[in-house]
Amino acid sequence: MKKRLFGKKGAITAAVSLLAVTVLAGCAQTSDKTPVAEGGAQNDKLVQVKVFKSHMGVGTIPDANNAHVKYVAEKTGVEYQLTTTPPGSEPTEFLNLMIASNDLPDILRPIGGIEQTLIKQGGALPLEDLLPKYAPNVWKNIPKEAWDVVRSASSDGHIYYVPKVFLVPERAPMIRKDWLDKVGLPMPKTAADYKEVLKAFRDKDPNGNGLKDELPTSGREFGKWMDHLFGMYGVAMWEGSPEWDLYDGKIQYAGVTPNMKAAIGYIRELYAEKLLDNETFLNKGDVWQAKINNNLVGSWYHLPASVRDRYTAMLKGAPDAYIVGMPVPKVDGFQGFVTMKTMGEPEWIIPAAAKNKAEASLKLLDFFYDTSNDEFIRFGIEGLQHQVVNGKKVLLPPEDSRPLALGMRNLTTKEDMDIRIKETIPENMQKMVQDIFTVNTADARRIAGDGLPNTVYEGFPDIQSHKLFQEYLTKIVIGEWPMAKFDEFVDRWNKSGGDKVTQRAQEWYAKVKK
Repeated sequence: MKKRLFGKKGAITAAVSLLAVTVLAGCAQTSDKTPVAEGGAQNDKLVQVKVFKSHMGVGTIPDANNAHVKYVAEKTGVEYQLTTTPPGSEPTEFLNLMIASNDLPDILRPIGGIEQTLIKQGGALPLEDLLPKYAPNVWKNIPKEAWDVVRSASSDGHIYYVPKVFLVPERAPMIRKDWLDKVGLPMPKTAADYKEVLKAFRDKDPNGNGLKDELPTSGREFGKWMDHLFGMYGVAMWEGSPEWDLYDGKIQYAGVTPNMKAAIGYIRELYAEKLLDNETFLNKGDVWQAKINNNLVGSWYHLPASVRDRYTAMLKGAPDAYIVGMPVPKVDGFQGFVTMKTMGEPEWIIPAAAKNKAEASLKLLDFFYDTSNDEFIRFGIEGLQHQVVNGKKVLLPPEDSRPLALGMRNLTTKEDMDIRIKETIPENMQKMVQDIFTVNTADARRIAGDGLPNTVYEGFPDIQSHKLFQEYLTKIVIGEWPMAKFDEFVDRWNKSGGDKVTQRAQEWYAKVKK
């Protein structure tokens, strides 16, 4: 089990590295064939900007002939060259390889603390003087509080990245209302109620196919995307990784708290009784999503704003399917909540090596933060991203063969979300999505560690990666280790650098509060 879940096979790493080098070489060759501003491009005034994103959705990478790319280029004078990781590669590893080979894109979405690697090595471009000039919409639309959080992430107080800002609860516990109706149970109010609901989902064939194939609730490998099971115990979690919040009056890592121990004990019970998908710690993202889409999962944790495609898939096999938000079940002695992070997470960073493209990169970014472009950003090009039905634009579902829509803005207010739901969610789903947000908003709470910079982990990469936590969580939940092992984890975490990281986090929190 350990080898499969946590081991790192040299052959796979080597293959990923070789593939990454091949891709980088390919990018370099493409660049050589299409020089910018030297008379070799079709338009000498068009500046090409290489934009790197990982974790892309379904679809193909649009090229220079794509109508979406051409429209943005016409408006900005910048050609958006979208790039991503090659199939099968690990995004953080791939980006580190790009840094090591000094072949970075012009602007990138950092992951895994890559932004701090660039900042420490002098490889990130300070942006506070450039943003007001070349990206005024970015500068004015992002709240000052968010910029202050970004400044706190660097020792010199510079703004090295554009932060993500999400002012509505982004994630939510969800449950199949049609399944509740079929098993004759109300919405669970307590953890005990929830367990009874899961038992009914397991035993009473709520998907109606005559098979005992229901998965009452499910998550992904390393215990990700089942935050609802932790949240009822007051554990601050973000996509399955413990966050930093106030416990006993001090900011602490949620992974080592009594709250976490209690939550793991509950999850362990669910696993033993097959109320939690027993393949949870093996589920890749696409497998997990397929289980939900194919009417096999009764309760899960994800993004309300992304319900549309999942619900559309459900309806093919279950015409009566209906999703609702699930209030966080109550547990005596704990204050449950849905973790909310609103600002400070790194969203875009410009490498210092791409300084000559910074003006163009920021102009491109500013296009997506300009509210006058909102309709285009939401709907894209007719025939590619939307079709017109009865005079109204309707988004097309993603497909492997359809080019991805371009995008860079990650700033969402309640007004933005209301408009997004009204204009991009089919009418038959709008109330469903709005209701999920209403339920989630009532339970959501912004955690104390919102915006905590990755600098607190300097020198302790294993603490930052949560690997120790993931190993203990997995083995305790599946029953390979006893619950008593949790205390051993806390001791090991502190001795391997957790105590030092905690000190830094508390110093940062005191600084931000001032």
